[in-house]
Amino acid sequence: MPSSHHHHHHHHYLVLHLVFLVAVTLSAVAALGGGEGAACDAASPQEEELRPDRLTVLLSGFSERRLPLLRAIAGAYAAHPLVLAVVVLWCNPSTPDDRLLVPRFPPGVSLHRTASASLNSRFLPHPSIRTAAVAVADDDVLPDAAAISFAFAAWQQRAGRPGTLVGFFPRSHHLDLARGRWAYAAPQPGRYSMVLTKFLVLGVDLLRKYSCSPELAAARAVVDRERNCEDILMNFVAAEASGEGPVLVEAGSIRDWGDPRNDANAGTGVEGGDAAMKAVGLSSRGGVGHWEKRGECITQFHRLLGRMPLRYSYGKVVEAAVAEQGLCSKGGRLVRCDQE
Repeated sequence: MPSSHHHHHHHHYLVLHLVFLVAVTLSAVAALGGGEGAACDAASPQEEELRPDRLTVLLSGFSERRLPLLRAIAGAYAAHPLVLAVVVLWCNPSTPDDRLLVPRFPPGVSLHRTASASLNSRFLPHPSIRTAAVAVADDDVLPDAAAISFAFAAWQQRAGRPGTLVGFFPRSHHLDLARGRWAYAAPQPGRYSMVLTKFLVLGVDLLRKYSCSPELAAARAVVDRERNCEDILMNFVAAEASGEGPVLVEAGSIRDWGDPRNDANAGTGVEGGDAAMKAVGLSSRGGVGHWEKRGECITQFHRLLGRMPLRYSYGKVVEAAVAEQGLCSKGGRLVRCDQE
């Protein structure tokens, strides 16, 4: 049994140690500032410097109430063998630093504050990204490890092509002829034109295009004004680069803690596998008005860009039951190599 003196001394040391840790981490967060401009001004890493065999996960957080969930999700991504780093972009400028620093984020996770609460911030080509592929994910969704690996493999199959977007959650669009405008819609059976940012894999070059292209400034302003539609704009940017629709992969199991942004219960009755989501939180995201607003975004982006790049994709890439057999691309789809 240690003497009380010894015990007290030990405790004192611990407190000092903690204060030191917090001070060090605080300076790290302070250093991070730099927003949109900084990320675009930074010299883009040369293609050959980016690792092709690993993934960076870009998570954006805003809700302080969901911080414990964000920490857990970030830690789970960081533990994935194919994930090189997890970058958390904290998009709520009013959060005090100490709320973010204690408890600490898990190892392999770096935290960066964005200059504003703009939803465009979630696509910042952060200078710390060292991989060719980036997974952009919401703070309330966690695909299982196999699904993450599979989405990355599907992206790698197409890494030679520009603009490849791989996701789990499909949406679609169609022309509302009666009203002469675009409508945002649940995927028609086997047909979709967009994937949601709940989880998607893309090339770091798309982050630069989205964030830094002067010709997209007006479209980014729409995202800021609506506090919505950044995912739709990214699908525009990707389709413009690729000339084709996104790649949809079979998700396996995905834990979903429900984000109001993700169209649940929005009066359509058709949900692409994520019907269990609860419409809670920011009211601007829920209800039929949400779908209307998303349709307006498509119409505005079309008008501002002067063209409609969205393309339909059909079917989905289904995960092979036996991963060891390897996956081969056949006619633009991934199939088990033994079926070629």
